[in-house]
Order: sequence, then C-alpha cells, then structure tokens
Amino acid sequence: MRREYINYDVGVPVDISFVSVEDYPIHWHNAIEIIYVLEGKLQVYINSIKYEVSAGEIEIINMDEVHHLKSNGEENKVLIFYIDPYFFERYYSDIENMYFYTDSSTENAQAKEEYEELRALLAAILCEKVQRQEDYDENIRDILVELLYHLINNFNYLVYEKEELKEDINLFRRYHSISKYITNNYNHNITLKDIAEKEFLSPRYLSHEIKYATGYSFTELLNLTRVEESIKLLLDSDKTISEISEEVGFSHIRYYNKNFKRFYNCTPLQFRKRYMVEDEELEKVKKVKNLELKESINYLLSYLQSYDRFNYEDRLIKINIDVDNDIGSFNKEFKNVITIGEAFDLLIEDNKDALEELQGEIGFQYGRILKVFSTDMAIFPGSTFFNWNRNKEVLEFLYDLDIKPLIVIDSTGFSDDNFLEAFQSFLSYFSELESVDFWNFRFEYSNSVSENLRKRINELIESYYDTDTINIGSYNDIAETNPIYDTAYMIPYIIHNLIFNNNSLQFLKAFDVLDKQVNITNEVFFGYPGLVNDMGIKKPSYYAYYLLNKLGDRLVAQDNGYIVTKSDYGFQILLYNFYDNLDSLIPLKEYSNLRALKSVPSKKLSLNITNIQSDIKVTSYEINENEGSSFNYWLQMGKPNRLSKEEKEILHKASFPEIEFKYFKKSAVVNIQAEIEGYGAILILIEKVQKHQ
Repeated sequence: MRREYINYDVGVPVDISFVSVEDYPIHWHNAIEIIYVLEGKLQVYINSIKYEVSAGEIEIINMDEVHHLKSNGEENKVLIFYIDPYFFERYYSDIENMYFYTDSSTENAQAKEEYEELRALLAAILCEKVQRQEDYDENIRDILVELLYHLINNFNYLVYEKEELKEDINLFRRYHSISKYITNNYNHNITLKDIAEKEFLSPRYLSHEIKYATGYSFTELLNLTRVEESIKLLLDSDKTISEISEEVGFSHIRYYNKNFKRFYNCTPLQFRKRYMVEDEELEKVKKVKNLELKESINYLLSYLQSYDRFNYEDRLIKINIDVDNDIGSFNKEFKNVITIGEAFDLLIEDNKDALEELQGEIGFQYGRILKVFSTDMAIFPGSTFFNWNRNKEVLEFLYDLDIKPLIVIDSTGFSDDNFLEAFQSFLSYFSELESVDFWNFRFEYSNSVSENLRKRINELIESYYDTDTINIGSYNDIAETNPIYDTAYMIPYIIHNLIFNNNSLQFLKAFDVLDKQVNITNEVFFGYPGLVNDMGIKKPSYYAYYLLNKLGDRLVAQDNGYIVTKSDYGFQILLYNFYDNLDSLIPLKEYSNLRALKSVPSKKLSLNITNIQSDIKVTSYEINENEGSSFNYWLQMGKPNRLSKEEKEILHKASFPEIEFKYFKKSAVVNIQAEIEGYGAILILIEKVQKHQ
C-alpha cells in the first residue's frame, strides 16, 4: 500500500517530521505536504517530473500527488510539514481542487518576498509545535489559516504559471474551473467541446487558452492526468493493466501504453514491476532517518526573531570581561581616510553639509578627492593656462573642516606633457596659497596614469615635498553600485572588516551622488556606497563608523562578534552579529537567503563584567533593521520613488540608534543583558560615577 495516512494530534491539524532522507520510495498522502530543505539537497520526483531542492528551498506536494524523495548522494536535513486538507476545507471549500507549486528551477528563484513570508509562517508553526506553550494548538490553527491564503494568493498552480492571473480574478476562475473539470472527469469520455460549452467559449479559443495556461494541448493534458492517476492503481491495487487503462479513461490499452511511455519512458507493466513492493518490503527499502525535531529550530532562528512567542532562554551566550585586562592599543585606523568623491561634488552645498556633519562626528584625517584635473573643475586638456578657483574653493573647505586632501592623480584626456604642465601649475599655485595646508597634501595614482608618466610626476612632487614623509599609493575607483550598500547588512560588515581584517573599505564614500546615476528606480536609495544618501539621510553604514568612533584607545578584549576597549572616561563594549560570510560583500539577491542560515539569527548575550571599582552609568546605542535603519523605514513606507517633505523629515529623525540609560551600584560582577538583531550592533558605554562627599 503506497497511500500513507497521517495521524494528527487532537486539535492540531499539522504534523511535522525532521528527517535525513536517503531514499523514500514512491508514495502519496492524504495531506498537503510541504518539504523544506534545511541542509544539503533533495531530489523530489513528483509524478513524472524531477525537482532538485537545495538548502533553504521549499517544495509543495499536493494531496494524493505521487512523489518520490531521494538524496543526491550527500547528507541532507529536511523538515516535512503534513497539513490536514480537511482543516483548510473549513475555510476554503474547494481545497481538494486547489493545487500549489513552488519554483526551484533557478538558484535564486525562491529569494522573493512571498517565499520569505512562507518560510516565516512555517517557522512559526514549527516553533509552536516544538515549544507547546499555552494555547499552542490555537496559535497553530491561526497560523495555518494565514498560510492557506498565502498559498492561494501566491502559490496556486495557475498563478505560478501565469503571474497576470493575480490581477484578473475572472480569468483565474475560468482556468481553475477548466482544470477542476478535467481533474474530476478525466476517467470519462470528455471532449474539448464539452468544456467549451460549459465555459461559453469556442473550442478553438479554449484550446488556445489551455495551451497558454498549461503548456499542453487539451488532449495532452487529459492524457497526462489519466497517466498520473493510473500510478496509484498500478502500485496500490492488483488490477490488470487493461482494467487500469479502462478505469482511468483510455479507450484502448495500446493508447494507455503509448501515453504512459511518453511521460515515464517505460510501459505501465515495466513501471509496476520496478516499483511495486509489499508493505513489509517497502519499509525495508525506505531509508529515512528521523532527527530530533527541536534541533531544526536552529536553522530557522532568523525567521523567529520577531515572533514574540519564541523562547530564547536556551540560547544565551555568556561573555566574561575583566576590565583590568590590557592587550594593547586600539588604533582607529578607519579614521585615516574617507573617500569623498569627485571634487566637483564639493561645490554643492548639500554635499558640503553632509561632509561637515560626518567630519564632526568621526573626525577623518584625510579625504580622498577624485577628478581634480577635470573639465568639471575648469581644468581643460590641451590648455596652457589653468584656472584653479574651483579647486581652491574645495580645498579651502576641506581645510576648514580639518580634513587633509588625498588627491587622486588622473590624467584622463591629457597628453603626458600637457598633464605635467597642469600638475606643475597645481603645485606652484597651491604651494603659495596660505588658505590651505599644502605641505600636508598627499597623492595617489589612478589606473589611468602610465608608469612613465608616474616617474615624471614623482620627480615634480619630490621637488616640493620631503620624500621621506610622502608615499604615493594607488587607488582604483570602483564605480559599481550594489543595493546591499543601503542596508543594515553593512553595519556588522563594516565593523568586522575594519577591526579584524584591517580592510580600509576604500569603495565606501562619504555621501551618495544622484546626478551621475543611470537606470535607477528611485532617488532615495539606489545602491551607491555613500554613508549618507543624496538627501543627507544617514544610512546604516554611517552608524558603523559612528559606533566605532566611540571606542576607547586601549584594548581589553576582542573576538568575532565583539570588542572591548577602555579610556580615561570609562569602558566601551561594541557587540555585533558575526557570521561566516562577513568577510566578503554580498549582492542584494543573496541578502534574504542569508537570513535563512542558522548562523544569522538574533543573539542574546550575558556580559559578566568584573573589576569595576565604582558605581556606573551605562548608555547603550542599538541599531539594526528595526531600529535606526533609514533604509528599512523607507521600505515600510512602501519604497516611494521620491520623498515628500514630511517623509524626508521622518527618515532624518528615524535614522538614529535607539539609546537607553541604566545605573548600576558598585558590585563584584556587573551583569548586562543584550540582544543583537540579525544585522545590527549594540554599543555599551560604561562611565564611572564618583560619589560626592
């Protein structure tokens, strides 16, 4: 017998298995089955079609749909949800004729929002099933109803095939009616004309519609349905091939054999001999290892971080900190250089304001300036006279901000001799100018400058500067945009790479520049690597620098996920969510996939701090996707292409960390609890409080 019956707990119309599958032979269920691969890969054969489902992906198997699960050779871990369709029937009476499908055809096919929501719903059901808190059965039923309509609206087989059916309810109903009629009458002698009359359509038009919706002609679809239904009779009855052929609606056994072979590459008899086994033998060939269900929770933590019934108590990370430790100095090398961008951009007042505020908060030593020798700055190739007024305005502004210029030498458009004239003029002009600090200018070469020209430029520079103090490096401006730059992902990425990888992150820039962007979909967040957007709204990346800058100058402790420092004013603890992919930048399309990895959940920490010899005041700054991320607030607004004055003000005010204050009496051990959201950080400032006499 191949039809498996699922037993459900009373009042809980879902059963969940956590398994490792090597081979689960052909079978079918009286349930809607949702397969969620958590680790490895799983080959899923549904009727005559093979699907390969990778970690993080989902496959839906409809009630009584014949399927076979098989490993591809590597170990896998799979969650299987069996949902009672008769529970769904209470809310949607036609559930038996509703078929759901997911897309696993390409690598990122399931990175869309509807899949993320599906994963979150499944995670919540799993959480309730594992924890079994008060009213868990009622909560499961509520989530299942939400799941039902999410499936109907996003994973119905017709919507899966034709996205436009979401917008045309009448067309959707027609296609559903046609499919339902074929499914319920396949074993009768039905014709295209029968359905056409039922739907008040011409047979020719209906034939075109069926082909458009399913990819099959009417006859092909009818025969495919008959063949697939015959599988159950082949494996779960002792009827002859001739009897089965007649029962599923074929007029002759030869016609049945022909169509069966078309879809399964063998005859019905060959199929039966290959796959039919007795119940006792079936259990022997089934190679499925049951795993501890509660262990599967670890894979779905990122989807449970906002689920208020999820219990975090067993996932507490303890960190012991002795503030008397001193393991060396903490040099804030991330403040050495900030890439400002093109010189012309600093002739725009809004950009000046953004840089002035950034410098006031962080205090960078050098600012990298591009396109100093460009027509935008009134420096024209071929000219013998060079007007430095625009550059003077820019460099004087930097001087006022106490930012030393790091000038990227770019000879694009110039001949070598002509550029040397321009550069000689630049050095001569600014060396005599008292309103800038010429002797602290530094230079880098862009890739456009040839080796021969570099040698000649070096000679010019050496005639002005002490060669022992000036080192001319290289800079490659990466003009590519990446939507990930706007997201909270950048918070832990920047913190980790600046602290542990000594990565200067040269691609990051002070502010976004909208004017030079092409093919953008909005003017708010368009994937430019600025710390501040074009409207002066601070992005999550800004606050990575903001928090780092508040650290002290002596190291107390550090490890992946945290750094502890101290200064004359107290102690500083910066926590961020560390995970394996943090060393490299990812494209936005992988952002949602990463959220499904078990290494990117929220983390709850218990900090045990010793050797603080006084009362203390604790100030904490928290920023993540839910707190202080202007990008996420913009998403919640509906991703407007342009901002109204009110929306702009809201984003300006919202883009700041959440701040909390606490007071602790002197004690042998100070315990501070903290919870870091998936893509976020928390800075804890501990200030000694002196008692007044």
